[in-house]
Amino acid sequence: MPEIRVLTALDQARTQYYHFKAIVIAGMGLFTDSYDLFCIAPVMKLIGRVYYAAGEDDQPGVTPPAVVSATVGVALLGAVVGNLVFGALGDRVGRRRVYGTCLLLMVCSSVGSGFSVCRTRRCVLASLCFFRFFLGVGIGGDYPLSATIMSEFANKRTRGAFIAAVFSMQGFGILASSGVTMAVAASFDRFTGHRSPQDTPECTDLAWRIILMIGAVPAALTFYWRMAMPETARFTALVEHDVVKATNDIGRVLADLDLSATAEEDKEAASLRRTAPFRSSPSPHTHDLFSRRFLRRHGKDLFACASAWFLLDIPYYSSTLFQSQVYRQWFPAARRVNAFQEAFNVAKFQAIIAVASTIPGYFAAVLLIDRVGRRRLQMAGFLLMAVFLFALAGPYDRYWRGHATDASYMVLYALTFFFANLGPNTITFIVPAELFPARFRSTCHGISGAAGKLGAVVGAIGFLWASQERDRTHVQAGYRPGIGMMYALIILGGICLLGLAVTYLFTPETMGRSLEENESSERGQNLAVGNGYGEQEFRELEELPKSPASIVSSHVSTSPINPHRFSV
Repeated sequence: MPEIRVLTALDQARTQYYHFKAIVIAGMGLFTDSYDLFCIAPVMKLIGRVYYAAGEDDQPGVTPPAVVSATVGVALLGAVVGNLVFGALGDRVGRRRVYGTCLLLMVCSSVGSGFSVCRTRRCVLASLCFFRFFLGVGIGGDYPLSATIMSEFANKRTRGAFIAAVFSMQGFGILASSGVTMAVAASFDRFTGHRSPQDTPECTDLAWRIILMIGAVPAALTFYWRMAMPETARFTALVEHDVVKATNDIGRVLADLDLSATAEEDKEAASLRRTAPFRSSPSPHTHDLFSRRFLRRHGKDLFACASAWFLLDIPYYSSTLFQSQVYRQWFPAARRVNAFQEAFNVAKFQAIIAVASTIPGYFAAVLLIDRVGRRRLQMAGFLLMAVFLFALAGPYDRYWRGHATDASYMVLYALTFFFANLGPNTITFIVPAELFPARFRSTCHGISGAAGKLGAVVGAIGFLWASQERDRTHVQAGYRPGIGMMYALIILGGICLLGLAVTYLFTPETMGRSLEENESSERGQNLAVGNGYGEQEFRELEELPKSPASIVSSHVSTSPINPHRFSV
């Protein structure tokens, strides 16, 4: 059938300029995600100075931990909703049709977070949480759409590297967040004449708003190109069954695809489909999401993707917020610096970690993912994360607590991020976009991403509170006694080992296979299904009337584009 040849040609396409353009366009959502996640820490420092009274012993105003947790938590819960809603919409109405809406929601919410309606403390915090929830919805929706679009545009040889490159935009988002925060803080500090630690100028209320709103600029710049992107050929051919449009769309953006041989056959087949009698009842081969047939064929894969992402985000997000325990040892106490200097120091530390471990981890993933394989990288990442977390946990109370400025401590902490990004943090984003049928792909990726964000809530909020010391005299202001940092790190290391076990037992390898081969339950044993469509799409297309050209070529023959494939 023509669809097989179109998708075969797409799988065999050489790497072209449009692939790199798509990486930048798709990556802006991930860029905005990390920008807003990491800029909130210094922003909370500035808000604390503006809206909360100074404490005893010349301590500056501090945003209460409950408020910080709420600000972080609402964005993560919004991401859960966004993953589910936009993931489902991507399969129902098309990836492209909701892609621009998702980006527009992020842009408007980022700007709204900066304006935050008013200037009283309660109103500012309430409106900030309100806009950050919708920002989270937009960010969450971008996960399944970006991963699915990139996987369906890419060729099978470098598909993993392309999706990993999209995800690596998070690293640059972290760096941009730190750079913008440092630039804004330094500029305001110089403009106000380097005020004393206890003197917080009124313009501080403007500084944090600017930091939040600048996050909308890169995303807004790519809005036009998102709207100009064509629908993916796989969605058009396999879900909408419009092969002519799929062929024309992909021919406009990717050059050197030999599709001319099937053009006439595509037109005849499309004409017959339009005149085919309407089927009032669904095909007996179809199955719905979460039906018995779906769970039997794809339930294990969905469990593997969702559980691995959930387990990964618990230690990953808790380690991200654990940075506050680290940078306090490297910079002057809050009572010795003014508001802008404190925000500058927090952003500076985040930039150092991003350059030293986060971005190199993403680059290593791009280089290795199509050589080593997804499954091996994810298992190695979970294992090494556990090793370094245990290395931090074991001697924490007896040694690390008083030696947090040692180079070895920083190296262990940075390596945790490096191997997280080399392995499970990148792989959990990629694999759900490769395993499932075209009509469920975005939805299943959204379910997996939602599970990951629920894990992020547990890590960012639950472990932030649980890591507090058991002795009340050592508990940070605003917190309650917890289990202590040592035991929290041990539990996080154990969660990484559980992620390793889940990956070993349930996660399949997807490297080197087409998307249609990966979605087949036989993993390539069924050539007719595995080399062109999912089983359902293949059978539905067989039921359609054939053109004379199709009848002539209906004998099994070797495809001239890919000799090991069959065209039917």
